[in-house]
Amino acid sequence: MSTERNILFGLYDDEEKLLDAVKAANADHLDIDDVYTPFPVHGLDPLLGLEESRLHIAGFIFGSIGCLFGFGFMTWVFTRDWPIIFGGKPYWSVPAFIPITFELTVLFAAVGMVLVFYIICGLGPGAEPRRLHDRITDDKFCIAFDATDLGSEAVEKLKGYFTKTGAESVHTKVVPV
Repeated sequence: MSTERNILFGLYDDEEKLLDAVKAANADHLDIDDVYTPFPVHGLDPLLGLEESRLHIAGFIFGSIGCLFGFGFMTWVFTRDWPIIFGGKPYWSVPAFIPITFELTVLFAAVGMVLVFYIICGLGPGAEPRRLHDRITDDKFCIAFDATDLGSEAVEKLKGYFTKTGAESVHTKVVPV
């Protein structure tokens, strides 16, 4: 098993050209490794056959934990730990707990989803960035193919595909797995 992959990629100037190129790759039955864009491109996910993210499930779970923690902690503080009657309110004044419970729900959901996203994407402190080309994150769009196990004829076919679809430039890069 190799520890490196040979990636052949083409750069495009416009998201419309990119979408047309992805449609052409699907029509030619080419196996796209990945598509990189500087911003989200509407309509790209269905063309690539990507499913909807399940990150919202993590958000719901972390939000529920935050809600239960906030409500439970205030219940414990105001009924067991420090039961003080102030403003004529009873010990367990549920309407007064709602704003803080809501804020903790939002806080736990947001922080939890960011942590899950970082773990899934392999991001965080000490993570090395994997960039094929410096301009991909700036103003270029990229379609990448894994050319590790391809012969020279298949690589030439991919280069012809890039020329046919209007790629500005075609590059090859060896990246670690």
